[in-house]
Amino acid sequence: MAGAPIPPRSGPLALLHTSPTHVPVFDALRDEAHPGLELRHLVDEELLARARREGPEAVADDVRSLLAGAVADGARVVLCTCSTIGAVAERADAGVPVLRVDRPMAAAAVAAGPRVVVLATVTSTLEPTVALVEEEARRAGRPVDVRTALVEDAWSLFEAGDTDGCARAVADAADAVTDADAIVLAQASMTAAQPFTTTSVPVLSSPRPGLAAAAEAVRAAHAVHAG
Repeated sequence: MAGAPIPPRSGPLALLHTSPTHVPVFDALRDEAHPGLELRHLVDEELLARARREGPEAVADDVRSLLAGAVADGARVVLCTCSTIGAVAERADAGVPVLRVDRPMAAAAVAAGPRVVVLATVTSTLEPTVALVEEEARRAGRPVDVRTALVEDAWSLFEAGDTDGCARAVADAADAVTDADAIVLAQASMTAAQPFTTTSVPVLSSPRPGLAAAAEAVRAAHAVHAG
């Protein structure tokens, strides 16, 4: 369902990706639910590679530089679609709102119940996602018990271009989860697994709610500028 209309000349939303595969996903979501929203895609695969090797803080300066460039090019809002570096991006003083794509998903997981299972295909995403879910639980004043699972070999399938194989591996891992109120797919790249899952536990992914939050932020930024 489409949100409120995006005002004309509202300024673009910049998206910071660490994989080019996210570009058509977010373009399709925009076309479906947020017509008129101008997207500008920034893709830097090396950010994730280095964050996995050295930790997310190792790329903080590069992230700040990319955000500064996006703002200089006119971005009113920036959405970081990489969960591994999302916290780094969110903390950057960019002069415009910087959102992480997985925050609305984390809030939805907390609202579903206290037993949350986080699935990831790269180890570097687990700790930031757990921290985010726990942060949202504190914000909501709700208890939460977060468990994690790494979907072995799924990332190698994704990197090899076998996105269907990756999706099915993630779906199998989700279907194996027991005693959970919500299953969080920690990375935007895992979203394709949702149609393959058969579990009755809600399986949550980040692109759709994340883009909706960013579109709302663009509308709010336009209202402030127009006022």
